[in-house]
Amino acid sequence: MLFIYYPKCSTCIKAKKWLDEEGVKYTERHIVEENPSFDELKEWWEKSGLPLKKFFNTSGMLYKEMQLKDKLPGMSEEEQLRLLSTNGMLVKRPIVVCGKTVLVGFKEAEWSEKLVK
Repeated sequence: MLFIYYPKCSTCIKAKKWLDEEGVKYTERHIVEENPSFDELKEWWEKSGLPLKKFFNTSGMLYKEMQLKDKLPGMSEEEQLRLLSTNGMLVKRPIVVCGKTVLVGFKEAEWSEKLVK
Protein backbone atom coordinates (compact mmCIF):
# COMPACT_ATOMS: atom_id res chain seq x y z
CA MET A 1 0.00 0.00 0.00
CA LEU A 2 1.22 3.46 -0.89
CA PHE A 3 0.65 6.32 1.58
CA ILE A 4 1.18 9.72 -0.05
CA TYR A 5 1.40 12.53 2.45
CA TYR A 6 2.85 15.87 3.47
CA PRO A 7 4.69 15.60 6.82
CA LYS A 8 3.56 19.01 8.12
CA CYS A 9 -0.12 18.37 7.36
CA SER A 10 -2.10 17.71 10.58
CA THR A 11 -4.57 15.43 8.77
CA CYS A 12 -1.67 13.40 7.32
CA ILE A 13 -0.14 13.08 10.81
CA LYS A 14 -3.48 11.75 12.14
CA ALA A 15 -3.80 9.34 9.21
CA LYS A 16 -0.24 8.02 9.67
CA LYS A 17 -0.85 7.51 13.39
CA TRP A 18 -4.08 5.65 12.61
CA LEU A 19 -2.34 3.38 10.07
CA ASP A 20 0.37 2.58 12.61
CA GLU A 21 -2.16 1.88 15.38
CA GLU A 22 -4.16 -0.40 13.07
CA GLY A 23 -1.00 -2.26 12.05
CA VAL A 24 -1.47 -1.41 8.37
CA LYS A 25 1.78 -1.81 6.43
CA TYR A 26 2.52 0.95 3.93
CA THR A 27 5.22 2.68 1.91
CA GLU A 28 5.52 6.43 2.53
CA ARG A 29 5.85 8.98 -0.23
CA HIS A 30 6.36 12.70 0.37
CA ILE A 31 3.90 14.48 -1.94
CA VAL A 32 6.11 17.53 -2.55
CA GLU A 33 9.48 15.78 -2.92
CA GLU A 34 7.92 13.17 -5.23
CA ASN A 35 4.87 14.80 -6.78
CA PRO A 36 2.41 12.40 -8.42
CA SER A 37 2.78 12.27 -12.19
CA PHE A 38 0.03 12.93 -14.72
CA ASP A 39 -0.27 9.19 -15.41
CA GLU A 40 -0.43 8.27 -11.71
CA LEU A 41 -3.06 10.92 -11.01
CA LYS A 42 -5.14 9.81 -13.99
CA GLU A 43 -5.00 6.16 -12.87
CA TRP A 44 -5.81 6.99 -9.24
CA TRP A 45 -8.66 9.29 -10.22
CA GLU A 46 -10.17 6.60 -12.46
CA LYS A 47 -9.84 3.92 -9.74
CA SER A 48 -11.26 6.19 -7.03
CA GLY A 49 -14.56 6.90 -8.76
CA LEU A 50 -14.38 10.41 -7.27
CA PRO A 51 -14.97 13.70 -9.08
CA LEU A 52 -11.62 15.15 -10.17
CA LYS A 53 -12.19 18.22 -7.99
CA LYS A 54 -11.77 15.96 -4.92
CA PHE A 55 -8.08 15.59 -5.83
CA PHE A 56 -7.48 19.33 -5.38
CA ASN A 57 -6.34 20.72 -2.04
CA THR A 58 -9.08 23.36 -2.00
CA SER A 59 -8.02 24.69 1.41
CA GLY A 60 -4.39 25.19 0.34
CA MET A 61 -2.79 28.59 -0.14
CA LEU A 62 -1.59 27.76 -3.67
CA TYR A 63 -5.11 26.75 -4.75
CA LYS A 64 -6.41 30.08 -3.46
CA GLU A 65 -3.53 32.15 -4.89
CA MET A 66 -4.10 30.62 -8.32
CA GLN A 67 -7.87 31.31 -8.02
CA LEU A 68 -8.58 27.74 -9.08
CA LYS A 69 -12.11 27.79 -7.69
CA ASP A 70 -13.01 30.04 -10.61
CA LYS A 71 -10.69 28.45 -13.20
CA LEU A 72 -11.29 24.69 -12.75
CA PRO A 73 -14.85 24.62 -14.17
CA GLY A 74 -13.51 25.92 -17.51
CA MET A 75 -10.63 23.44 -17.69
CA SER A 76 -10.73 20.01 -19.30
CA GLU A 77 -10.00 16.93 -17.18
CA GLU A 78 -6.64 16.56 -18.91
CA GLU A 79 -5.75 20.19 -18.13
CA GLN A 80 -6.73 19.68 -14.49
CA LEU A 81 -4.63 16.51 -14.21
CA ARG A 82 -1.65 18.27 -15.84
CA LEU A 83 -1.99 21.13 -13.37
CA LEU A 84 -2.16 18.72 -10.40
CA SER A 85 0.99 16.99 -11.61
CA THR A 86 2.96 20.27 -11.49
CA ASN A 87 2.93 20.79 -7.72
CA GLY A 88 2.23 18.43 -4.80
CA MET A 89 0.79 21.31 -2.77
CA LEU A 90 -2.19 21.41 -5.16
CA VAL A 91 -3.07 17.78 -4.44
CA LYS A 92 -5.40 16.83 -1.60
CA ARG A 93 -3.75 14.58 0.91
CA PRO A 94 -3.26 12.06 2.26
CA ILE A 95 -3.83 9.63 -0.58
CA VAL A 96 -3.82 5.87 -0.10
CA VAL A 97 -3.36 3.57 -3.08
CA CYS A 98 -3.99 -0.08 -2.29
CA GLY A 99 -4.72 -2.35 -5.25
CA LYS A 100 -7.95 -1.10 -6.81
CA THR A 101 -8.72 1.12 -3.83
CA VAL A 102 -7.78 4.81 -3.85
CA LEU A 103 -8.73 7.00 -0.89
CA VAL A 104 -8.28 10.77 -0.89
CA GLY A 105 -8.30 12.65 2.40
CA PHE A 106 -8.58 10.96 5.79
CA LYS A 107 -11.97 9.75 6.97
CA GLU A 108 -11.44 7.17 9.70
CA ALA A 109 -14.71 5.27 9.08
CA GLU A 110 -14.01 4.96 5.35
CA TRP A 111 -10.40 3.90 5.96
CA SER A 112 -11.51 1.32 8.57
CA GLU A 113 -13.99 -0.17 6.14
CA LYS A 114 -11.64 -0.31 3.15
CA LEU A 115 -8.19 -0.92 4.67
CA VAL A 116 -8.57 -2.98 7.85
CA LYS A 117 -9.24 -6.66 7.33
